[in-house]
Amino acid sequence: MVEAFSHASSTAEPQKLFGILTVCLVSSPMNITPIAFAGIYATSRHIPGVRFAGVTHPGLIGTAPSAELLATWNKREGELIAAHINAVPPVAFPPEPIGAYVGQDLDPKVMEKIAKEGARTIPGREHGGNCDIKNLSKGSRCYFPVFVKGANLSVGDLHFSQGDGEMSFCGAIEMAGIITFSASIIKGGVEKFALKQPIFLPSPIDPMYSSKIIFEGLGVDIHGDGKQYNMDASVAYKQAALNAIAYLQKIGYTREQAYLLLSAAPVESHVGALVDSPNACVTLAIPTGIFDHDILPNPDGFPKRSFGQCAIRSDGVV
Repeated sequence: MVEAFSHASSTAEPQKLFGILTVCLVSSPMNITPIAFAGIYATSRHIPGVRFAGVTHPGLIGTAPSAELLATWNKREGELIAAHINAVPPVAFPPEPIGAYVGQDLDPKVMEKIAKEGARTIPGREHGGNCDIKNLSKGSRCYFPVFVKGANLSVGDLHFSQGDGEMSFCGAIEMAGIITFSASIIKGGVEKFALKQPIFLPSPIDPMYSSKIIFEGLGVDIHGDGKQYNMDASVAYKQAALNAIAYLQKIGYTREQAYLLLSAAPVESHVGALVDSPNACVTLAIPTGIFDHDILPNPDGFPKRSFGQCAIRSDGVV
């Protein structure tokens, strides 16, 4: 179900309408051979000893930008690219005419303009977009600003499960599915709720894992060159993830297996503190209930185990 509310009392040119969206997923997973599905649960022969319930959700959902907002995106992201021209990986991606897909039969000149100016859909922005929020599952309610007449709500990139951060970029378990929802307009909603970016109410029926082991990360590159960063939550998240990966390796999983597990399982990440200079603190929590063996610390350490190896790239890049 989707309810929506408008920004202005007039509906002639709704520059900032405001929508509420309740998403209900009716989904069936794709036939991905490394993953076995049994009802709401997933297992993989590549990561033995792990079984978890899926949190099905769309990785991408949002409204369409106005021409003015699109120009703002391209300008600010273009400036970021120019300031970090040799960054690896790139800090952002500009419009790319080659391979641009519109999905409509339009005048060739219009198609050419869209291809040259259309924003890449990789990052989320003010309209929503590709934010990969795993708790946006069935029964959720979303509030989106609307920038063009008709809103042009779009949704896709369905996931069976994903950990907070989707750290391996395409680390979620992708799936085919059907999304059923409805929408309405809240008039004047943007002003009423001071909406600058979407907000949502999460699903009331997500699977709950009460017991978790939590890893802390700080804004210091402890796993790299030891560099001190100033209140950098991204660095802190990476350190928490690397701490978790090192711990899982002690249990017997390979680095690659741990990386995939943290990307696809219902792992939770939270910002602990952003006030204690110079170190931001971010935590990463792994549900202990997804394992069929004990993963908690004990004085004797872990028994020697081997869980094999997952499929890795043939070129040796990890």
